[in-house]
Amino acid sequence: MEVDNTFIPTAGAVGLLPMVTYFFFWVAIYALLGNFIFSLGAQASAPADQRNSRLLTAIVAIVAGSSYFLIQDYYRHVLAEVAAVSDPADRQTLLREAFNAINQFRYMDWSVTTPLLLLHMVSKLPVRFSTIRRQLTILLAADFFMILTGYIGEQQLSFDNEILVGPKLIWGAVSTIGYAVIPYTLLQLWKTYGSQAQPEEQWAFRLMALTTVTFWGVYPIGYILSAFSVDPSLLHISFTIADLINKVGLGIIAYIAGTKAIERQPVKTA
Repeated sequence: MEVDNTFIPTAGAVGLLPMVTYFFFWVAIYALLGNFIFSLGAQASAPADQRNSRLLTAIVAIVAGSSYFLIQDYYRHVLAEVAAVSDPADRQTLLREAFNAINQFRYMDWSVTTPLLLLHMVSKLPVRFSTIRRQLTILLAADFFMILTGYIGEQQLSFDNEILVGPKLIWGAVSTIGYAVIPYTLLQLWKTYGSQAQPEEQWAFRLMALTTVTFWGVYPIGYILSAFSVDPSLLHISFTIADLINKVGLGIIAYIAGTKAIERQPVKTA
């Protein structure tokens, strides 16, 4: 559909699955925008010890939301090309090549948001960052190593933009080393400081840290599947749902924990 030379995709023109993908991109934008606005608004009325948590949530939301806006804009232009092509094989080639290009936005997003998410998790433990400088350095270095080597793996493409399966899987294996260090380091921090935390802080840290071995795991699985004949639309949808859980979901967990901490504090009387 064309409105004043602006292409608006429909299932009749591009197919149902690409339209579901486009739908999820916009859902992610709206959810992250709402999370950003809510976090900033809630920060103003939060106690001093809760403000950093809500600020981290807002920063993650605006970075990820900006990334998804760029993703959907590029994807809409790709769908305009898909609508002009009738051969199913050529359509699938366009969508597969678009997946390789769009993933660049994801890695740039993750390079900023994942270290912030990790800092957000650790902030739920009753320990100053200066006290655990070594563990934080290991945690953030492993995260950067994971993202950078994963990005290099995604760039293992031939001249005609086809995936070089062998090199990509090798770089994926290298990236997994950094990924494995993250939950291990979080577990060591929990063993050392978890018992000193308040119940709501323990609940928040356990649930947040659990995402690193559950929903963070969607990304390496998708990385491997992308090297084979898996519909890229299914991978886009899976990554987007995982992003919403890992970013908006963690913000909600932190907010609930913060609210419980405020309720636990004694009411001051005049």
